[in-house]
Amino acid sequence: TCVCNFKEIQPGITKTRSSHNLPAMPLTPAAAPPLTPAERLWTATRDQAVKLRMEGSGPGSETPLTVHQMFLETVQNFGDHPAMASKEDSRWVTVSWREYYRQSRAAAKSFLKLGLERYHGVGILGFNSPEWFIADVGCILAGGLAAGIYTTNSPEACQYVAENCEANVLVVENHKQLVKILQVKDQLPHLKAIVQYKDELQERLPNLYTWAEFMKLGEEVSDETLDAVIGTLRANECCTLIYTSGTTGNPKGVMLSHDNLTWTAAAAGVMTELVYGEEVVVSYLPLSHVAAQVNDLWISVKFAGTTYFASPDALKGSLGATLKEARPTAFLGVPRVWEKMQEKMKAAGAKASPLKMRVAGWAKGLGLQYNYSVMNKEPAVPWGFMLANNLVFKKVRQALGLDRCKACFTGAAPMTRETLEYFMSLNLPLLELYGMSESSGPHTVSLPEDNAIMSCGKVLRGCRTKLDRPDEDGNGEVCFWGRHVFMGYLNMADKTEEALDQDGWLHSGDLGKHDSNNFLFITGRIKELIITAGGENIPPVPIEDAVKAEASIVSNAMLLGDKLKFLSMFLTLKCEADENGEPTDDLSPEALAYCQRLGVTATKISEIVANKEPAVYAAIQEAMERINARSTSNAMKVQKWLILDRDFSITGGELGPTLKLKRPVVTKKYQEKINELYSLVPEAQG
Repeated sequence: TCVCNFKEIQPGITKTRSSHNLPAMPLTPAAAPPLTPAERLWTATRDQAVKLRMEGSGPGSETPLTVHQMFLETVQNFGDHPAMASKEDSRWVTVSWREYYRQSRAAAKSFLKLGLERYHGVGILGFNSPEWFIADVGCILAGGLAAGIYTTNSPEACQYVAENCEANVLVVENHKQLVKILQVKDQLPHLKAIVQYKDELQERLPNLYTWAEFMKLGEEVSDETLDAVIGTLRANECCTLIYTSGTTGNPKGVMLSHDNLTWTAAAAGVMTELVYGEEVVVSYLPLSHVAAQVNDLWISVKFAGTTYFASPDALKGSLGATLKEARPTAFLGVPRVWEKMQEKMKAAGAKASPLKMRVAGWAKGLGLQYNYSVMNKEPAVPWGFMLANNLVFKKVRQALGLDRCKACFTGAAPMTRETLEYFMSLNLPLLELYGMSESSGPHTVSLPEDNAIMSCGKVLRGCRTKLDRPDEDGNGEVCFWGRHVFMGYLNMADKTEEALDQDGWLHSGDLGKHDSNNFLFITGRIKELIITAGGENIPPVPIEDAVKAEASIVSNAMLLGDKLKFLSMFLTLKCEADENGEPTDDLSPEALAYCQRLGVTATKISEIVANKEPAVYAAIQEAMERINARSTSNAMKVQKWLILDRDFSITGGELGPTLKLKRPVVTKKYQEKINELYSLVPEAQG
């Protein structure tokens, strides 16, 4: 546990700051340090500055700030306000902004004491916690590069990241993560120390510290020494590395500058109308991913929000309890999180009394109608909506812990229309965001009063979108411009030049188009396009989503057919997860209900697959035929499909850390089954 001067508060109660005990400090940051002179918009070198994409006036022209300046401004204005809350012995314990700053400085001094060199990495490997934030901010104040490492990484993948960023220190959560590092530490010549921030050490090793020991290490380092380092930080130099999850090849280290983080946090918060000192978020998605890091850490620093840390088993079921206690003002979920929530609510709804079911059905009809009218800027509120709100919607929000939530966001992967409409019908419209690690997170944002179903919203103020080489329907490659665009990939000049064109536009690899209201719609991913043997270009996601919507027993769908004569599809069925989040053979409540409607008594995936359960297979085939009937050409029809005996998962390798489908992994893993579907002889694969 973290030995710090914590204040205890009751769950869900945030203390308000009182003005009389704030220090007499200036309420605006000191003059910004000068930028390092730079001619180029990009670099692949850790210690090189870049030229910022500054606008002449208006959004995008704001004075560049370092992370330290942004942090200090919040400490000066909201010093006693709670910054972080974490569970200790089933009580929420908070840290104020002033205390968070004090601890980040103490961590920075300890990093300096351990010999952290300028522009060298500090790798952070563990679940979200106050120590994660403090290590990250402390590393940046000490002149290092903060690098999150996914907890699902293998020892080899950890070694790759640590070596790539020349990490001097690695901060790990517990013994399980420590063991990975101990396996590869002899191949890490730059590594000087390891810090374990949770649990007691199971063995004493040289240069291995507990969190408490680490925080004391730098006590002799003077404030002047640290301030001298902080004084050399520049807004257009690198401070953070986000490693792409490496769906193809090794991960790339996305270099983000101070300005990337501070400008993007401010721009995203202003666009979503955040209120200083009033926001609450729940941190549970991996902080090594750009979306969670910007949302949970940097936007909170900018707007003096309070971050509640979920338990490590959040995605295995405890997230609901945390949401009810923290009652966030905004919530970010990846599509799979919303889909799981939808499945649980549908299963609960199926057990309700006939009267309750009728009331819920009536209310949901009004909810959907109302949210479409808001979307279409129609002022009329449907008759009975207020009653539905009181009888149903408010209760649903309270049950989910979202009663204070002003905006529910979804991003990081495409979302089905069916799930979007389900939450609209409960008056909980999901707002889609779009962006990438290389754009410091968001590029387009949907807003409560300004969104369109299936779109990703409108461009962040101060940024620009260009559609490159559009076709006759207006679909082109989505390209980004703005101060959120990254510096480059660490030590990969060639890959950086592939991502950024000569004018400095970031090429996303996504296909998209704008509607007449300037909403951006992502229509496919260039690399994911299936190009059949007949030369047809087919985006897989719309067909996969249609199958999931038509056959509610289907969990994951993956379209096949690249360089092949026809389209086929892998399907997985909805199942229960075990305590480690691993998919089991037991069908989920929703899948069981689907079977019961068909008069099927099976309770396991293996029973359905082994017997090719006729009723289930016939129902899925009928769903395929309905989808094929809507397709625009024969080439887009799914000719064959196959149910796999196990659902996809992160540990299985088929899903990335944000539960995005890793197509190359699935293709490789199930190559024999693909050969069967296409009656291919392995030698002929070439």
